[in-house]
Amino acid sequence: MANKISKAYQDQHKRIQAVYARDPLAQNAFIYAVKTTGVYCRPTCPSRRPRPENILLFNSSVEARKAGFRPCKRCRPDEFIPISLDERVAQACRLLEESDQLLSLAELAAKVNLSPSHLHRLFKKSLGLTPKQYTDGLRLGRLQSGLQKGRPVTQALYAAGYGSSSRVYEKSDQLLGMTPGQYQGRGAKARIKYALTHTSLGWLLVAATEKGVCLVALGDSPQELVDNLKSRFSKADISQAEAEFIELLTRITAFLDAPEQSLDLPLDIQGTSFQRRVWAALQELKPGQTVTYSQMAQRLGMPQAPRAVARAIASNPIALAVPCHRVVRKDGGLGGYRWGLARKEQLLKRESESGKSTIPD
Repeated sequence: MANKISKAYQDQHKRIQAVYARDPLAQNAFIYAVKTTGVYCRPTCPSRRPRPENILLFNSSVEARKAGFRPCKRCRPDEFIPISLDERVAQACRLLEESDQLLSLAELAAKVNLSPSHLHRLFKKSLGLTPKQYTDGLRLGRLQSGLQKGRPVTQALYAAGYGSSSRVYEKSDQLLGMTPGQYQGRGAKARIKYALTHTSLGWLLVAATEKGVCLVALGDSPQELVDNLKSRFSKADISQAEAEFIELLTRITAFLDAPEQSLDLPLDIQGTSFQRRVWAALQELKPGQTVTYSQMAQRLGMPQAPRAVARAIASNPIALAVPCHRVVRKDGGLGGYRWGLARKEQLLKRESESGKSTIPD
């Protein structure tokens, strides 16, 4: 059972973690046995996870058999099962997401037992992004989190892994939609106008900068929506729009009542390159068409990264125009919706009446 990957699982704590995570890269690295059943398994065994106190760890199946345990019939621990390349890429994504420090391509490749050039090609083929681009997206997310928590700008920049603050400021408009200081101030000096109207799905708020719509939200009361807007951009210059938003509100409310065509609005939404790619794919979905989270990941050429795709979908701030409500769970459940599952259900029902809703196999 021992192989090069097993070097990453010499520590007992890491082995226990691998068992509970069913880590695919650990499937040939070691063996665990269960005292209460007398059976030994590979770390990826689909059987019910035992209590930690009932687990014994072995370097090989030979050691487990000598200790008196018998092989599991479900995971066949005596056989060597190759780790697929997709599983290695998926594990690389998890390592990048969970690491407290930024990993170089060489460090990442070593952890998944691939050469740097091979991992780079696989990553690009599977995700449409290089490891560096994926890392940049994670780094930006950490920067946004640090700024939102009120950390000093310089501290947030370096904690997120940026070695030079000047480079961030050069690209701040593209990355954050504003400078880091303004982002930390939640829109300080930004000018945002908004309008409210009541619709068949409750209250609707539309907010826009000079560049385009930055927020479309549904809620139960005008105050709830305005409070949310002001919380997101607490230091922005926010004012209520008047006549200039009438046409915009009319288009959106008409779409709510008769969603026969996609809602095309001028948008001003910032996000990572990965998030923008997911949101662009959402806009390609037509009324009456639904897909699952895993199918959306497949559409984007990253079938092994449905969790990352789901997170990008959940972070979408533009309801309706970026139709995240058209993504559902594989079992037919609605999944999540930041503006309420009842509204998601109504939207899908209305769209299905204007065109048969289908969930591809």
